[in-house]
Amino acid sequence: MPRLTLAVLALTSLTSAACASPDNVPPLVTTPLIELWANDIPAFGVFVPSEQPRQDADGKRLPPLYTVVGAERLARDPLLDYVFLNLEGAYDAAAVDTLVAGLATVDAAARPTLLVRIPSIERDGEQAARGRVRDALTRGADGIVLPHIRTPAEARVAVRFFDEAGAEVWSPATPDGRVIAMLMIEDPDALETAAAIADTQGYSVLSCGIGSLTGALAGDRAAGEAGAEVVLSHATRVGMPSMMTANRANLAHRIDQGYLGLLLQMDDDTAATIQFGRTTAGR
Repeated sequence: MPRLTLAVLALTSLTSAACASPDNVPPLVTTPLIELWANDIPAFGVFVPSEQPRQDADGKRLPPLYTVVGAERLARDPLLDYVFLNLEGAYDAAAVDTLVAGLATVDAAARPTLLVRIPSIERDGEQAARGRVRDALTRGADGIVLPHIRTPAEARVAVRFFDEAGAEVWSPATPDGRVIAMLMIEDPDALETAAAIADTQGYSVLSCGIGSLTGALAGDRAAGEAGAEVVLSHATRVGMPSMMTANRANLAHRIDQGYLGLLLQMDDDTAATIQFGRTTAGR
């Protein structure tokens, strides 16, 4: 039976499993994202968009605004396999609650997987990052993204956060896991130890933050792309999925490179772009 057919059958027969935790992390359900990645099928998602402009009429920067209605709209979009809530700039527990509430209006087997990116260990410290991993999972996030992992030692610390939260992390080696733990390499120095970071046990996804990496390389996009390919090669070597930002111009190339997570900005063309990507990926 073809792999894609097996994946479709798997998506229709999802079962729930508890994620035991001393702090009562709620039971999680196998999400379509995990089923897709378990079968090496590309998945498509979007950054959760703010529901107000970035600036007011006077040019003053406005904080992101998320609503349950907006989250429900994302939940009911049949093209989305996951949504990416970017809280790297400032962790916001209320935003996690809002997204969880909106997504919960749709059956867990059909709704997009919720990934929450928190501030880096480097910026706010190990204790803060540990608490945010636990907090976001307790509130119902399906996965946590840890940016700017700089060393193998820091990768091991990040993985420990999930162990300490009692989270059953999914990976190809732990197929019964229900939580996604994503590590991001975004700094030039980290590329030198990318192989050892990739060899860390206990995470789900290894990705490159190409925007941050390119910025750290004085805006050299070619060097950023080359660094991203280094990260992708190590993720592939250890059998882990990798995620990358994409748009209509480079989506087919990203799929051909082997990225299993394609992350887009939400705009008027997003639906058509994802449909194009799905067709390209044979979905």
